[in-house]
Amino acid sequence: MLSGRQSLEEFLIEERKRHVSASGDLNGLIFGIARACKLISRQLASGRLVGPAAPEAADDNPARLHQTARHVFERMARSGGRLAGMVASGDDAPIALADGVASGKYLLLFDPLDGAVDLDVEGPAGSIFSILRAETPGASPADDDFLQAGSEQVCAGYAIYGPATMLVMSVGTGTQGFTLDPVIGEFVLTHPDLAIPEETCEFSIDPVNNRFWEPAIKRYVDECVAGESGARNRDFRMRWVASLVAETHRILLRGGVFMNPMVADADRPGHSRLLYEANPVSFLVEQAGGRASSGRGKVLDMVPASLHQEIGLIFGSRNEVERIEEYHRDTVEEYDAPLFGVRGLFRD
Repeated sequence: MLSGRQSLEEFLIEERKRHVSASGDLNGLIFGIARACKLISRQLASGRLVGPAAPEAADDNPARLHQTARHVFERMARSGGRLAGMVASGDDAPIALADGVASGKYLLLFDPLDGAVDLDVEGPAGSIFSILRAETPGASPADDDFLQAGSEQVCAGYAIYGPATMLVMSVGTGTQGFTLDPVIGEFVLTHPDLAIPEETCEFSIDPVNNRFWEPAIKRYVDECVAGESGARNRDFRMRWVASLVAETHRILLRGGVFMNPMVADADRPGHSRLLYEANPVSFLVEQAGGRASSGRGKVLDMVPASLHQEIGLIFGSRNEVERIEEYHRDTVEEYDAPLFGVRGLFRD
């Protein structure tokens, strides 16, 4: 134990004991991801990301920050030969491994630096990852091998880089929060078995997109805004941070509901990427007792159709998410009804 707290390594060793046939490869891959998060945290703390892949990144250009973080993440994750393949958000195809030879049994999907666009104003940022089993261990995976339902994830998590750096992850036995101790350079367990309250008085949504919201979302938000005098008989608080990692972290630590919903325009089904954002976040949320939905069903049950499929994403306190799902069922045939067309507080 480190200062009376369990380290990430100690935690994973204990988890491995639950599975006597485990090879330790998953632990090794997680350690590589943790090293990447430590490096990114250290570089961000200096006010810039610089590295061998992009020495010109010293001007803190968000695109260059993202690219350099990706290089760090990729290099650390591929070490040890535990991966069969990996793919980063925004890529057209999986990343080729060294010498074109794959030897591991896991697939990694990751967003190396969520929130990079606001780093120039010290906004919150983080890294998100998802780990799946390879269909054919040791063989180079095809695109379709990554298109697994979120329920098939063996591990998911994120790092958040702020006043403290935290690694929040789950291997399917609850959601755990580890804080980076800068003195010893190790992640230590500070938030064991995170649990999202079933009830909340806090919601998060971007009001700029209200003109695209479906009737169920308009109804829910209007009721929250109406507060104690409305149908919900209590006041709500609204929060919005343009960083999925920051939104997820707040909800895991104190509850709430997050909405990045589908929109009425059929050409724009949603804003959250299923494989790189919705699946790992949903895994963490549900392991913490919350619920994650597209508005029409559980995110983790969805089978992706493409590497970059987007969906509506609603997650957080279980009772509120289930209420929003109920509103979707109730209003599916009332899309053009005047009640939902003009009466909303956020009407066009």
